[in-house]
Amino acid sequence: MTGSAPTSAISYWLRQPGPPADPPLVSGERLDVDVAIVGAGFTGLWTAIALTDTDPTLRVAVLEGETVAFGASGRNGGFCEASLTHGLANGIRHFPDELERLEREGVENLQGLIAFIREHGIECDLEETGTLSLADQPYQVEEFRAWVDEATEHGEHLEFLDRDAARAEVHSPLWQAGLYRPPGRDVLLDPARLCRGIARVARDRGVTIHERTRVTNLARRAGGVTVTTNAGATINAHHVVVATSAYSGWLRRLAASFVPVYDYALVSEPLTPQQRTSIGWRRRQGLSDANNQFHYFRLTADDRILWGGYDAIHYFGSRVAPELDRRPATFARLEAQFARAFPQLGELAFPYRWGGAIDTTSRFTVTFGQTMGGRVTYALGYTGLGVGASRWAGGVIRDVILRPAEDRLRLRLVTSPPIPFPSEPLRSLAIDVVRGELDRADRNEGRRSLILRVLDAVGIGFDS
Repeated sequence: MTGSAPTSAISYWLRQPGPPADPPLVSGERLDVDVAIVGAGFTGLWTAIALTDTDPTLRVAVLEGETVAFGASGRNGGFCEASLTHGLANGIRHFPDELERLEREGVENLQGLIAFIREHGIECDLEETGTLSLADQPYQVEEFRAWVDEATEHGEHLEFLDRDAARAEVHSPLWQAGLYRPPGRDVLLDPARLCRGIARVARDRGVTIHERTRVTNLARRAGGVTVTTNAGATINAHHVVVATSAYSGWLRRLAASFVPVYDYALVSEPLTPQQRTSIGWRRRQGLSDANNQFHYFRLTADDRILWGGYDAIHYFGSRVAPELDRRPATFARLEAQFARAFPQLGELAFPYRWGGAIDTTSRFTVTFGQTMGGRVTYALGYTGLGVGASRWAGGVIRDVILRPAEDRLRLRLVTSPPIPFPSEPLRSLAIDVVRGELDRADRNEGRRSLILRVLDAVGIGFDS
């Protein structure tokens, strides 16, 4: 794989430019709207859809500092899950009393997302394949067996695969067992094309989307909020929605709510027919391994392999910047790990390699809040599962603004904030320590250290 020749740091999904948007707002320009949404990723665009579903007469403007899908919405692996709680285990840990409802709403939300894609003819390579979690350590096998029964108690059907069955599904010498989740709770798709498709529908409804329009300030005023952009434009809005996820450092109030963690991925050249046969994978499931520092991998529509994860890098000061999208040490590590998983693929090249920041909270789930007298509403913290959960979050934001009597606004997932992160330098020190402990647990048959057990006990669960 030393012959890999990366094309750029851009995501494979973003390799083609999107359709032209409304022009950026310029100096002296003034806009009066009902709702201004900051961020043209999944959260912002699904919020625009939910708002206009409920009241088509609303004047809605989406303000994006770069382009539609520029952030995590166009850089993720294209896994879209029903879970609103970052997996069933995390839901059991944090929301046991609400779990039945959250599971039900998560499945309904995924069904609604699929229906939206089909109703509006969004071509995003949607595949309803299910997922397969793989054990690559012997100690994980019995954990898999036990989890089948526990998941069943909560209405989630899983199929246990022994070593031979797992390797028959996807040919690799690493697998010790597998857990297959049939279609119904997961889909694979092209996230950038989905995001751009949602933007198209929003524009068709009269929503304006201004790319290259970076918001620099929010100021409370009578009856609303004044939004200022870097070019000197002014937007007067009754309500503002902050949907900038890992790029939310510009709003200081959110600094303690999340940390941006960089995730990195590779996409291979297209597989030859012989290479494709050599790996099996006939059901094209989305795959991941079961470690704390885990990999996720999948086939693209043109039979490339996307291979990402393992390293989760937090930069001091929670920095997010274009130069961090490339990390040669991580790319080399991912290539070496891929070679161990699929030695039959030899010197497969990875022309696409990139990174992007994931917004995570201390409980791994989205958090909601308001500021400026309830005129500014925000949602962030999906921790890698925002492709599906962001649609549900957009509906919650809509309810906050237009339907405050809705029952789901009283769910603890919506009302209770996660434990905040400390300021620097303690923030980076704590994250580095925990990363080290997770790595040690992976190398010590999953045994969690005292530090990890204490964090588990206080409601900060660090696992995959």
